[in-house]
Amino acid sequence: MTSPMEHRIRSFVLRGGRMTDSQQKAWETQFSRYGLSLGDGGLDWSREFGASRQRILEIGFGMGDSLAVMAEADITSAFVGIEVHRPGVGRLLSEIDRRALKNLKVYAEDAVEVLEQVIASESLDRIQIYFPDPWHKKRHHKRRLIQPEFVSLLSDRLRPGGKLHLATDWQPYAQHMLEVLDANAALTNDAVAGHYSSKPSWRPETKFERRGQRLGHGVWDLLYTKA
Repeated sequence: MTSPMEHRIRSFVLRGGRMTDSQQKAWETQFSRYGLSLGDGGLDWSREFGASRQRILEIGFGMGDSLAVMAEADITSAFVGIEVHRPGVGRLLSEIDRRALKNLKVYAEDAVEVLEQVIASESLDRIQIYFPDPWHKKRHHKRRLIQPEFVSLLSDRLRPGGKLHLATDWQPYAQHMLEVLDANAALTNDAVAGHYSSKPSWRPETKFERRGQRLGHGVWDLLYTKA
């Protein structure tokens, strides 16, 4: 059966950045402990983390610093991060080990493939996507991750009452996100249609974000609930 997104334009370009020695070491020694793969089959949250935990998925965690902080601050929840760039995965694996986190695991895969192949429908309590590439140039807007088909896939994977949380520091992309999410009938804007939300307590403020604020840049949070 052909995936509806099989021939999609990818929202990322794999960079050939070299891992640092510590990132490479973490990849080699810790992925077997904290890594997840498409080949493992459907994600069994209870097997990986234990039963009765809130299930939180982050897409595109970058270097993983804020995700590690979040998992350490909320040890009763289970976190899974997805990132295609291996230096970031290596960095997060190192942090998981350093902080001795038992509630965070990682996919080094394409997020769409993970969602389609191993995440069950209505299985997630929260999906978070922070500061995705805004693809500034108009001719590249088609590469933006937040598009109607992708948002429909996200909403399907959320349980009723589950949350979708996005954040960006690029206002034109924030407006695009707002329009796409408000148009999805399965999602309700936690603020009100056409408006942004205040930053929720669970999202840590990053160094990148603090630097942007010093330079006068804004940050827009969008928070939606599955009906």
